[in-house]
Amino acid sequence: MKYFSMTLIGLWMSCGAVAAQDADAGAALYDLHCAVCHGAEARGGGPLAPALILQPPSLADITARHDGVFPMLRVVTRIDGRDPLVSHGSPMPVYGPFFEGDDTALKTETGQPIMTSRPVADLVAYLQEIQE
Repeated sequence: MKYFSMTLIGLWMSCGAVAAQDADAGAALYDLHCAVCHGAEARGGGPLAPALILQPPSLADITARHDGVFPMLRVVTRIDGRDPLVSHGSPMPVYGPFFEGDDTALKTETGQPIMTSRPVADLVAYLQEIQE
C-alpha cells in the first residue's frame, strides 16, 4: 500500500508540473515584467539596462551557461524571491508578489520537486522554450 501511495503521489506531481506550465502565458509575463531589463529577445540589453549598475544577463543561454542543464531550482528561486537578494545593487528585483497564484510542482535538475506558483511555472516554461 505504501508503494502504491508513493507512486500515486509521484504521478500526480509529475503530471501537475507538465500540465500546469503554459509557455504562452509565460511569454506574456516576460514581456510585462522582464523584457525592460533583459530585452525583448531575452539576450540582455533591455531599455532599462543602461541605468543599472549590474547588467541583466542573457536569459536565452541559461542552459548553455550551466553545462547543458537548465538550473530549475536557481531560476525558480530567483524569480519568486527565495534566493536572497539585496536591494540596490542586486542582480534582480524580487518579483514574488507579482507572481503569486496556485501552487504548482516543478522538478529541479536533480529530479526533486519544488513548489512554486502557476505564474512562475509559466514563466519558467517560457524560459526553457527559448534556450539556445
